[in-house]
Amino acid sequence: MKQFIGLDVSMNETAVSIRQDGKRVWRGKCPSEPRLVAALIRKRAPHAERVVFETGPLSVWFYHALTAEGVSAICIDARHAKAALDMAPNKTDANDADGLAHLAEIGFYREVRVKGFDSMLIRTLVTARRQLLKMRLQMSNQIRGLMKTFGLLVPKGAGSVFERNVRELLRDDMKLARIILPMLRAWGGIRLRVAELSKQLNGMAREDERCRLLTSVPGVGTVTATAFVAAVEDPANFRNSRAVGAWVGLTTRRFQSGEVDYDGHISRRGDNRLRSLLYEAAAVILNRSRAANTLRSWALELKERLGFKRAAVALARKLAVIMHAMLKTGELFDPQAGVRATS
Repeated sequence: MKQFIGLDVSMNETAVSIRQDGKRVWRGKCPSEPRLVAALIRKRAPHAERVVFETGPLSVWFYHALTAEGVSAICIDARHAKAALDMAPNKTDANDADGLAHLAEIGFYREVRVKGFDSMLIRTLVTARRQLLKMRLQMSNQIRGLMKTFGLLVPKGAGSVFERNVRELLRDDMKLARIILPMLRAWGGIRLRVAELSKQLNGMAREDERCRLLTSVPGVGTVTATAFVAAVEDPANFRNSRAVGAWVGLTTRRFQSGEVDYDGHISRRGDNRLRSLLYEAAAVILNRSRAANTLRSWALELKERLGFKRAAVALARKLAVIMHAMLKTGELFDPQAGVRATS
């Protein structure tokens, strides 16, 4: 007498559908609180075999909280579930819960690995720092643009140099200074918060042996290393190192039908932030690094044949493969064998 449950989780309420022996036996809603959802499941479905819900903003919290309550929670790929849920004539939370319960019953779903809270904490730190960096850049550009209107051109420079240049230009224009200086103080506050988060990130990386290992790769700094460690967690999560490139979305899509067979752009699946960090690391190797190694030589040959962007994407994928292999073996980057470390 196995029972299968679908949960359509939203911010305030969660739609619940319970199936047994190929039929829906109960459907309802409860507040989106894992403890209350678990109590409802124990009451309505004491023989629950699978409890399925989609990826979303609350999925990490829901998964770990339901698991702690003894519920056999399964988080599935929302893209995979969408095709089945779109079969319903009307798009409602109740119908989505029914569809998820049906998927749980027949076993037609793709389970997603849910990250632990420690990994999500690192990811949150990287994301928060990145957002503040973006805000700092936008604020400085706004200051430059507003001052340019009055013929005050701020010279190139960042940090304290930028602040000193702005104050120097505003010395003889008090009316404009009353407008710009509050923005400059806000920019300075954001700059201090960026420094605080950067200090936390550097401290975290110094204490983690895996991050210290990955920073031996040319072009890979603290941010990229910590983001990669947080995303991969355990190297055993992937069947081989090549699978990491596809998981990050750096492999090309393929379309094949009859006589038509071609490769398209990269899939762009997975972690957008990690993919952009790997691309930035690849750009550093191609444009700035001067260290002699087989990885850079291979990338420069690609750049000559395919152009910078394609070479950078290929190198970013190669970096993901190499970094996973390093986490698996615990070995430092070998400048003479970097390209071959793709098993």
